[in-house]
Amino acid sequence: MASELALPPRLTRDLTEPEPIPEAGIARAIELMRSGRLFRYGEMGADQNDVALLEQEFATFVGRRYCVAVNSGGAALCLALKVLDVRPGDPVLVNGFTLAPVPGAIVHAGAKPVLVEIGADYVIDCDDLRAKVEASGARVLLLSHMRGHIADMDAVSAACDELGLILIEDCAHALCATWDGRAIGTFGAAAAFSAQTYKHLNAGEGGFLVLDDPDRAARAILYSGSYMLHGQHLNRPSPVEMARWEEQTPNFSMRMTALAAALLRPQLSDLPRRARRWNAIHDRIAAGIARSQHLRLPQRPDKARYSATSVQFSLFGFDEPEIRAFLESCAGRGLPVKWFGAGRQHGFTSAPRHWRYAGPQGAMDQTHAVLAGLCDIRTPLSLTDQDCDLVAAIVREAIETVVSARAETGETGRAATG
Repeated sequence: MASELALPPRLTRDLTEPEPIPEAGIARAIELMRSGRLFRYGEMGADQNDVALLEQEFATFVGRRYCVAVNSGGAALCLALKVLDVRPGDPVLVNGFTLAPVPGAIVHAGAKPVLVEIGADYVIDCDDLRAKVEASGARVLLLSHMRGHIADMDAVSAACDELGLILIEDCAHALCATWDGRAIGTFGAAAAFSAQTYKHLNAGEGGFLVLDDPDRAARAILYSGSYMLHGQHLNRPSPVEMARWEEQTPNFSMRMTALAAALLRPQLSDLPRRARRWNAIHDRIAAGIARSQHLRLPQRPDKARYSATSVQFSLFGFDEPEIRAFLESCAGRGLPVKWFGAGRQHGFTSAPRHWRYAGPQGAMDQTHAVLAGLCDIRTPLSLTDQDCDLVAAIVREAIETVVSARAETGETGRAATG
């Protein structure tokens, strides 16, 4: 009995648990399902305009002129590449710390990913960016604000100006984030956001392309699959702009459904509250795990205001068996920790060496050295302060267990990162 009482506490929260859909969204979804009208367009007229209203509201929220709602964040990235005239075989630059749908969107558009190294703080290395531009001749940078880590946007913008690069922002993890007071998603010629369940907005799946240029917006609407019913878009380019592209632009059938929009619209007004709570959860866990001398938290620039839905840290001085022992120790107490340095991609984690479809990229030694110790914890809004403290304690104690075992055997970790 005494040994049972001495067992360390377990985390009993499901870290994949999303917030419930607001009642207004549920009510509208039920209304739509009863009508059967789940398609965003009405052939006999605008039977419902949930998607059109959401596009208008999302564009205003982000601070862009146009928004086209689609079926995923990856689809939004693909459309961004198409409206920026990326052609089959064109090289497109992308930072090496991102998720597979980002290089996947480049391949979807028929282009070739060119991976750029990251630094110790998980964001793009502008020196390697310059080198990759010179080597590849790329004219487009798809910058992924992966896990809400914001690069020095002054430096990125300056590099794009210097190198003649067109910038696309992947903002799947950066809704509500800013750089020096300016919203992330407004720096590039286009930006893409996601409404997949684990993002700031949750429709199960969905995405948004935002941009300011009317010519590109017209093509995005047509690419998304408007069936010439683009008059039902509330924030759209002029009829002249639409007509210019009608017979030249294929239909890719990437539309968002009315049902998804109905679920999303009530969530927009709650985003500031969600972002504040997510950051409070992030900061409490980060402060707790920072008490360990065996991990490193990324340094965020003073100008960056992040919007975190997860926590990342780097273990250093740990070799692969030790990292696996750490992960197993955390899992044994109910805390799943993702690891971007694993030899095989798993779940939502992967690394450049796993993206063979992207073609040869060189060793990417710097990026893989950073990813070798990079760990990731989801932070649902349901976490209490006590949960956050327990998460941090589990991380610290798992690390100490590994370090103590190392000391007993007289061995030292061999794979340093960060």
